[in-house]
Amino acid sequence: MLGAVVRPHHLLSLLLPGPRIPRLPALCAQPRPRAMAVSSSSWELPLVAVCQVTSTPDKQQNFKACAELVREAARLGACLAFLPEAFDFIARDPAETLRLSEPLGGNLLGEYAQLARECGLWLSLGGFHERGQDWEQTQKIYNCHVLLNSEGSVVTTYRKTHLCDVQVPGQGPMHESNSTMPGPSLTTPVSTPAGKVGLAICYDMRFPELSLALAQAGAEILTYPSAFGTVTGPAHWEVLLRARAIETQCYVVAAAQCGCHHEKRASYGHSMVVDPWGTVVARCSEGPGLCLARIDLSYLHQLRQHLPVFQHRRPDLYGNLGHPLS
Repeated sequence: MLGAVVRPHHLLSLLLPGPRIPRLPALCAQPRPRAMAVSSSSWELPLVAVCQVTSTPDKQQNFKACAELVREAARLGACLAFLPEAFDFIARDPAETLRLSEPLGGNLLGEYAQLARECGLWLSLGGFHERGQDWEQTQKIYNCHVLLNSEGSVVTTYRKTHLCDVQVPGQGPMHESNSTMPGPSLTTPVSTPAGKVGLAICYDMRFPELSLALAQAGAEILTYPSAFGTVTGPAHWEVLLRARAIETQCYVVAAAQCGCHHEKRASYGHSMVVDPWGTVVARCSEGPGLCLARIDLSYLHQLRQHLPVFQHRRPDLYGNLGHPLS
C-alpha cells in the first residue's frame, strides 16, 4: 500500500502493508518505481489531500498556511482537500475564542470560498468557530464543519454534537462547552467527486453510533477533522480511526492539528487516511504538511459484499443504534 506525506514542493513516499484480500492499491501523486507498477486505471481514482497545520490565535497567518497546502493539493491533482478542526484559529481562552469567532458569511469564509474557486477543488473546513443565528441570545458559538464545492459555495454544514469536556491527567483540561453550543443534529452524507462524505468532528469519533448512522445513511467516506491532545493522541487516535473504518466499512479521513499552538496547548498531529479494511493508506508525521490517498469505491463496495455486516445487524436485540438519518 503506498501513501504519501507531502510538504510544499517535497514528497516522501511511505510503503505500508496491504490488506489480506485482493484490491487495487492506494496511490501517491508521483511516478511509481517499476517494482510498484499498477494498471493505468488506478490513476483515474479520485485523489484526496489531508492537510495538517499548527493553528495559532493569528487568523491571517493560519489562512496563509492552510492556503499554501490547499494550493499544493490542487497542484498535485487532488479533487478534495480536508482541513482540521480549528483551522481558523486556536485561542488561548474562551474569551479570546468568542472574540475571534465569525458568522459563516464573514470575511474568513469568503477567503476560503475564493480559494476553492481559485484551486478548482472541494474543501472540507473541519471546524470553524461559528457565530450562529442565536449568537446575540446565547453569546456562544458552534464548532461548525463546512463543506465547500469547487465553486466556493457552501454545500452543507455540520455543527459538532459531542462537546469535549474532559480532564485527562498530563493534558490540559478541555471545557469546550464554556464557549460552544452542541449542534442539534447530524447531517446527511453529501456526494462529492471522491464519494459520499459523512461529516463529524474530533471527539465525535468516540461515539460509534454516529459513524454507524452516517454509514447507514450512505456515507462512503467518514471525516474526523481533529485537534487531538498529546496524551490521548498516542493512546487512542489511530485505534479509534481504524475501528470506525472497520465497523462502517468506510474510508476514514482525519485531518489533524499538530505542534504547539501557544503556551497553553499542543496537538498530536499524525493526520491519516484509513481504508475500509482498516489499513492506514496515508499519514503525516508530527509537523505541518499534507498526505494524499486515492479513494477506490469499487473496492469499498466489493468489501461490503464479501463482509455484509450491515445485513447481519440485530436491532431487535440492541435497539436502533446507528439507525439511518431521516
